Amino acid sequence: MLPPLTAIPSHVASVSDYRELARERVEPGAWAYLEGGAADEISAAQNLTSFDSCRIIPRHFRDFSNAHTRTELFGRRYAHPIFVAPTAYHRLFHPEGELASLLGATALEAGFTLSTLASASLEEIGAQKTAGLWFQLYIQHDREFTLELVGRAEKAGYEALVLTADAPLSGLRNREQRAGFQMPAHISAVNLKGMRPQAPAQQIFGSELLKQSPTWNDLAWLAENTRLPIILKGVLHPDDARSALDHGASGIIVSNHGGRILDTTPTPFEVLPVIAKAVAGAAPVLVDGGIRRGSDIFKALCSGADAVMIGRPILHGLAAAGAVGVAHVIKMLRTELEMTMALAGCPDLSSVNPGFLLEKR
Repeated sequence: MLPPLTAIPSHVASVSDYRELARERVEPGAWAYLEGGAADEISAAQNLTSFDSCRIIPRHFRDFSNAHTRTELFGRRYAHPIFVAPTAYHRLFHPEGELASLLGATALEAGFTLSTLASASLEEIGAQKTAGLWFQLYIQHDREFTLELVGRAEKAGYEALVLTADAPLSGLRNREQRAGFQMPAHISAVNLKGMRPQAPAQQIFGSELLKQSPTWNDLAWLAENTRLPIILKGVLHPDDARSALDHGASGIIVSNHGGRILDTTPTPFEVLPVIAKAVAGAAPVLVDGGIRRGSDIFKALCSGADAVMIGRPILHGLAAAGAVGVAHVIKMLRTELEMTMALAGCPDLSSVNPGFLLEKR
């Protein structure tokens, strides 16, 4: 495998250019883990193409004298609506792991969400004193340990909890199976040390794993036991969005987990408008999945999102060039977003609306 780059090659012109640079620097098994989706990977592939049939209708002669991309979520102002999605085990892709990813995100003023399955402790990341730091959480079978994680996140200065709802079981990821991927011994989910182990399920239905999987009551329980806003991630149905708010969630992330959990789900962009309509401005709505261009971000914002989250491209940048690669990925997306807004005739995010789109979904 090639070592990480120390300078960005001149041919890197878009986010997608980082993918091959990353592939040259990641072990085959880890690459299968990063790129693989569930089963036949139909959802993972369709996430990437879901924006293509939606066209932008530009408007002209708009006033851009005070143009900006600022937005506000949960009481904090951000320079732009591009956030780093929670992804696991960054040290699989670069020796500095999540610390390098955070450094790159901070340089570009991007909000950052740390995964429960991070290869760096939440205290280590929290000590960087980065504004807009969120912690992604699963409600574990060990509910007491779940509350300990929440307390640690509060103490370390995290500003929100991103609760993943769509993964009571890991997806059936055949690409990983075929590659024989196993987590290297020196990389682990350090934030889960001390949790009571659970025996693996010998079957799915009737297993203790499913019996202990979270319900809406667990969301309400969590909301009662934290002072942090809870953003529910993995929502694809408007009724679930409404239920989330009814049970204590303060925000929604429309997501199919990058196509990694259940194959042939709709893409997040397909269902985003109906979920935004169901939420009706009562809480922020974010979206992830398949975003590779600033124009994709613009389309998502026009379709009802308040912000977007970027997953795999961040890891491509990290694997290729560490913190510099992460920063460059975010920089390109922000530049493309500003270019798209300028050419579409949209000076700020408050001006974004569905009227800029011709949709063929």
